[in-house]
Amino acid sequence: MRTTTDVATQLRLAREDPMRLLIIGAGVAGVTVARLLRARGLHPLLVERADPGGEDGYMLGLMPFVDPVLRELGVHDRYLESSVGMHRYSLHGASGTTLKDYSLDEAIGRFGHYRGIERGRLLDVLGIGTTPVAYRTAITALHQETDRVHVTLTEQGRPIDLEFDAVIAADGLRSATRSLLLDPGRVHAYDTGWGGWVAWTEADDDADAGRYEEVWGAGSFIGLYPVLDRVGVFVGGPHEATAEGPAAFAERVRRTLRTLDGRCVRALRAVAGTPDAYYWNMSDVRASSWTTGRVALLGDAAAGFLPTAGVGAAMAMESAAVLAGKLGTSGTASIPSALSAYERVQRPRVETAQNNSRQLARLMFRRGRLITTARDTVTRFVGVNTALGPIRTLLAQRSPSTS
Repeated sequence: MRTTTDVATQLRLAREDPMRLLIIGAGVAGVTVARLLRARGLHPLLVERADPGGEDGYMLGLMPFVDPVLRELGVHDRYLESSVGMHRYSLHGASGTTLKDYSLDEAIGRFGHYRGIERGRLLDVLGIGTTPVAYRTAITALHQETDRVHVTLTEQGRPIDLEFDAVIAADGLRSATRSLLLDPGRVHAYDTGWGGWVAWTEADDDADAGRYEEVWGAGSFIGLYPVLDRVGVFVGGPHEATAEGPAAFAERVRRTLRTLDGRCVRALRAVAGTPDAYYWNMSDVRASSWTTGRVALLGDAAAGFLPTAGVGAAMAMESAAVLAGKLGTSGTASIPSALSAYERVQRPRVETAQNNSRQLARLMFRRGRLITTARDTVTRFVGVNTALGPIRTLLAQRSPSTS
C-alpha cells in the first residue's frame, strides 16, 4: 500500500534545491512530471487530495507518444511487461454486425508501441511507490507575486501557508487549482450527453488478445479494451437511457443489437452484474490558457479528453516531458518564460488531439436507425489511417523535446 510523505518531510528533502516547486495531483501527469524533475536533481513537493489507497481506476490505451518519456525514466521495459500490445481494432455497427477490422500495426506501428494498461499499473511503472506524496492534501488558496507563488494547502484538515517558485497543477478534470487561477469564462466544456459504466471481464484467449473492439449502436456503445490479465469494459448511452441503471440498460442494449459475439455478451453481463460500477460522464474540458505567471496547468487540468481516441493519457505524459524539460533548464527568474514556452509547444498539439477525440465522439455517439445506418455505410469505406489522421500527423511531428 502507498504511504504518505508529509509536506514538512518533502520540504526538508528540497531545502538545497535551486528552485522550490509544487505539483498538485499525483495522477499520471503529476507523477510523470515529478519523476522527470527528480531525474534532473530537483525534489518537487507532490500533493494529492485523495487517500493513498484510493481507486486506481480504469484501462488506458497508450500510443507511442509515451515511448520517449518512459525511456527517459528508464522504465520502458517494465512498461512492456505490465501492458498488452494492441494490434487490431474491430468495429461493429448499429445492428452489431462487423463493419471493419483494422490493423493498428499498419496505422501506428512505425511510430512505436500501442499498448493497453491499467491506470494503477501505469502509476506503479512510473514509480509512484517510491515517490514522496502528501496524500489527503489539497490546495485552498493561491496568490502570485512577480517572483513567487503564495499557496495555502490543507493537509489532513490543517492549513499550511507556503511559497514556491512555480506551481504545476495536474489535479484533473475538475481541477481546484484551475478554478483558483482562471475565471470560469476561460474554461470550456464539451458534453456529449452520454455516459456509461466501467467494468472488467476475464482475459481473452489467444485469438482475441491484442484486439480492441467497439460496437457503435443506435443509442448505445460497447467497448472492450484488453490490459494485462483482464479486459476493461465500457457500456454506455445517452444519460436519459442510462438513468435506468446498469442492469436494465445492459438488457436494453442486448435487445437492440441483432448480432453479439461472445466478448460483447460478457461485457454486458459484467456491467449488469456490477451495480456499483463507476459511471463515466462522456465530457471533456479545455482551458483557454495553460500558464499564468509562475503557474502551469498540466494533463486533464489543461485539456481533459474524451476517451474516444484513446490518446489523453499519452498526450499528458508527453506534455509532462516538455514541461520538465523547459523547467529543468531554467533559473528561477526565467520560470515564467519557461512555462510560456511549454504552452507554446504543447497546447496546439494537445488541442489537435482533443479535437480528433471530439470528432470521433460525434460519429460514435449517435441515436436513431436512419442516421446510424447512414454512418455505418460511410464508415465501411474509411480506413484507419484516415480516422487517425490527426494523431498520425502528431506522431510524425513529435516534439523534439520528447524524442
